[in-house]
Amino acid sequence: MASRRTVLGLPLDALTMREVLDRCVAAVSERTQLTIGVVNAAKVVNMRGDAALRQSVVESDLVLADGQAVVWAARALGHRVPERVAGIDLFTGLMAEGAPRGYRAYFLGATGEVLARVLDEVRRRYPGLEVAGARDGYFAAEESAEIAAEIAASRADLLFLGITSPKKEIFIRDWGARTEAGIIHGVGGSFDVLAGHTRRAPLGWQRLGLEWLYRMLQEPLRLGPRYIRTNGRFLFLVLRERAGVRGRIEETT
Repeated sequence: MASRRTVLGLPLDALTMREVLDRCVAAVSERTQLTIGVVNAAKVVNMRGDAALRQSVVESDLVLADGQAVVWAARALGHRVPERVAGIDLFTGLMAEGAPRGYRAYFLGATGEVLARVLDEVRRRYPGLEVAGARDGYFAAEESAEIAAEIAASRADLLFLGITSPKKEIFIRDWGARTEAGIIHGVGGSFDVLAGHTRRAPLGWQRLGLEWLYRMLQEPLRLGPRYIRTNGRFLFLVLRERAGVRGRIEETT
């Protein structure tokens, strides 16, 4: 694809939010399936040690820069990536696009309590969007076939998975086609945000690429060590790649 770049050994589609939404609307209209993978600094690091996670993301039809750090890294390595396409913004954007078109959406993930709040918010904010079905994210791997069949029976145009990595990516890889959903988007913790269970960073923090810090300050004991480890490793990978790029340029001059 013309939009695709290779950043830190991973595919990345250099698209704007509007371009992604247009592709999704076209896929639903044409009755084709489009799987979406998103990457941030932590996932880039974790994919290097998790083959199943890497495979599921790499095989997605679109791979988007969910984290601002990924956009900056891509640009530092010489790739033209227009903007960040955050998973949660794509989630709400797809529902906004789908509401006037009468799309059917299936919601898979979170706890039963959070999921109920999500559905209330969806019906309030996007009254034209039809809820095709919903199920919490606490299921055994052996139930995946049953869930995929349930989603297929719902005739969902949009499938949102509010499940943590790598479980959601593996479900998409193994069962996405069986769901027959038009757009399959793993939205991670976006259900918690939409339900008001967790707070998203203010826009200023987002623009500075500090959403991770905002989240860490809310849960320092749980998230602090994780973010310090993954962010440090991500920075190392970018610097090493940049040094390699410079070396190749010097060799050709």
